[in-house]
Amino acid sequence: MTLSALVNPSVLSQPVYEPGKPIEDVARELGLDPAGIIKLASNENPLGASPLGIAAATRALGQAELYPDGGCFVLRQKLAARLALAPEQVVVGNGSNELLELLGHVFLRPGDEVVMGAPAFIVYKLVTLLFGARAIEVPLVDHRHDLSALAKAVTPRTKLVFLPSPNNPTGTANSEAEILTFVRGLPEHVVFVFDEAYAEYLENPPDIRPLIAEGRKVIGLRTFSKIYGLASLRVGYGYASAELAGLLNRVRQPFNVNAIGQAAAVAALDDVSFVAGARAMNEAGLRQLETAFRSRDLEWVPSVANFVLVKVGEGARVFAELQKRGVIVRPMKPYGMPEWLRVTVGTEAQNIRFLGALDEASVR
Repeated sequence: MTLSALVNPSVLSQPVYEPGKPIEDVARELGLDPAGIIKLASNENPLGASPLGIAAATRALGQAELYPDGGCFVLRQKLAARLALAPEQVVVGNGSNELLELLGHVFLRPGDEVVMGAPAFIVYKLVTLLFGARAIEVPLVDHRHDLSALAKAVTPRTKLVFLPSPNNPTGTANSEAEILTFVRGLPEHVVFVFDEAYAEYLENPPDIRPLIAEGRKVIGLRTFSKIYGLASLRVGYGYASAELAGLLNRVRQPFNVNAIGQAAAVAALDDVSFVAGARAMNEAGLRQLETAFRSRDLEWVPSVANFVLVKVGEGARVFAELQKRGVIVRPMKPYGMPEWLRVTVGTEAQNIRFLGALDEASVR
């Protein structure tokens, strides 16, 4: 008997997530100096990590021999206070990706359906397939989620509806009024999952707490990986009713979030000036890139996140040419957009470097 004959069948057909290429891999493959490579592929903060977070993480390393707080008590208390919720309404994960998987553990069985936009964050589909459920993908309209079409896609078999806003990879967002109306129209058997990974880049992100107060089946997901710059430490969190948060806590692994990450996240929440500076730099960078794309007659999708989609024609070729010039971006073929690249907003100098490399890469 082969090993594959013993495997859960859904594992054998499970697609594999393709992350942005690390600097070290590109340097090794192309014989480049890692110090001369810029990575604009994974929507990381080009300013680095929160200084307060790094200082706290460094102090926490002094007790690296100890297990972390399995309940993330201090972090949940601080998040709950910021959200004006009870600590029992907050659940912390090894990145918000883990929370997506925990939702699958709690709610999904073979034959269930999950409604999501397309293209949207590909992990929604990966989690759905992992648990034997069916992904119902609703095409975006003008690169933006069509909430009326999402609502029409809901059936008696639907368990979860995913909505990211801003959306990855398009950078577009839905308004708070649209979202609240949409959720209030969902049937009782559906759990609404609001992915807010890029919320801190918005001056006034949508607030779904009124839906929680109304007793609706909703959960918001956020992360410390983006604007706080703590991607390597893997800390994300969800907020919902105490009942829903408690269900996720039932299925998460003990000590799922390391002590270094917890300490950094607690401190980073106070790094108000760093967050404001990152937001301001990102807004300026978006305008810089949009102006450059307009002058080059390139089509792009207006974004409110920390990345932008640009149509370059032969996406795979331009991606490869950019890598040869030490600039890593994200090709969009896995999202069904082979002519497009997703580019993280960098510093002003990094954006200039990318644009120069793009000009060279586009010439044939």
